[in-house]
Amino acid sequence: MVLFMLAGVLSAHATITPARHRHRMIAASTSHPMVAHSVRRARAEAAYGHAEVAHVAGRTRAYGHATMVRARGRVRYYGERFTASSFTDGSLLTANDVTEGEDPVVRAAAIEALGNMNGTVLAIDPSDGRILAMVNQKLALSAGAEPCSTIKVAVALAALKEGLIKNDTPVNLGGHYAVDLTHALARSINLYFEVLGRSMGFERVKHYANEFGLGELAGYNIPGEHLGVYPDTELPAASGGVGRMCSFGESISMTPLQLGALVSAIANGGTLYYLQHPTTQAEVTSFQPQVKRLLDIKDVIPQILPGMEGAVDFSNGTARSLRTNFVQFPVFGKTGTCSDNGTRFGWFVSYGDAPTGRIVTVIFLEGGRDTFGPKAAELTGQFYRAMFDRNYFLQSKPETTAALVGNGGAAQQ
Repeated sequence: MVLFMLAGVLSAHATITPARHRHRMIAASTSHPMVAHSVRRARAEAAYGHAEVAHVAGRTRAYGHATMVRARGRVRYYGERFTASSFTDGSLLTANDVTEGEDPVVRAAAIEALGNMNGTVLAIDPSDGRILAMVNQKLALSAGAEPCSTIKVAVALAALKEGLIKNDTPVNLGGHYAVDLTHALARSINLYFEVLGRSMGFERVKHYANEFGLGELAGYNIPGEHLGVYPDTELPAASGGVGRMCSFGESISMTPLQLGALVSAIANGGTLYYLQHPTTQAEVTSFQPQVKRLLDIKDVIPQILPGMEGAVDFSNGTARSLRTNFVQFPVFGKTGTCSDNGTRFGWFVSYGDAPTGRIVTVIFLEGGRDTFGPKAAELTGQFYRAMFDRNYFLQSKPETTAALVGNGGAAQQ
């Protein structure tokens, strides 16, 4: 992986204030030659969203569906080369899935949405941690992959809990260019999260990541589940350090279950449940939630939701493709796109605030040119549409609503 700038350069011109000085921003020095370049980069990210790129010493490396380079003052885009395919035989993806304990409507909708894309769909009831459907269980339970920009959800929660920012705190990214959390999440502005990561430091970032469940099993007695990886040491400075870890999740391996469990905690007001996957109707009947721990995030959930909602609803939000298929209720989410060794990863995690109760969905894709985060968001819209067409959201689920209210619930939008 490559790095846009050295950590020392970034800290010299991209700053945020401590909690006691949120009302003031320390102006970045405009004398450094990298300032103008960083501003152009941040503005390009804001404009192009899911075209997430890096640039160093004249070299380029793509982390989205296009490579952006600056040549003689102009922005140009070049294709990437991939060895993996984005498509496969859909029946092969589900051939070994254990499905008897799943919700048949949710599973059918997930299979329909995924189609022949090489990936997995995970649907969770955030009120109790029950996995409603898990399509392509082999991939869902694997060792995971680089989380790409979905890591920004955990970083944002950490920075909010540290008191570094509120959702509307302007963070200076160089020169006179500043953005707040809402727009940084909605547009997936990498430099913003690099600043947050370096301001907190690796040890604090790791503390929160582990608290949120990264680096440990997310499931409760789920056969075949693998651990993701959250490293004990910071990424070397030459590779981007903690800033790169916080903008792209480099050196981190996250599983769909870990990401789904974290967003379930956001959806239910702070309870991190062990995810459970019933495999028989008897297990469904006797299901008992298993709490892993309570996260102290209830007070900051309202601060992160506008950015997750903006990713879907802003005209330049990275997940706006979801709304081409579904507009019936609010959806809060985050995309992620990156590539490694000829394989591209596309993530989208979200919770839908349905009339019958909230539902968390993780779609993870891997492949080539046709794989990226906005595509996963588009498929999530198809998933919700397929369930809507099957009248799933007309069902009465009073126990789900009661559980959410009992947990305090996330702020209603």
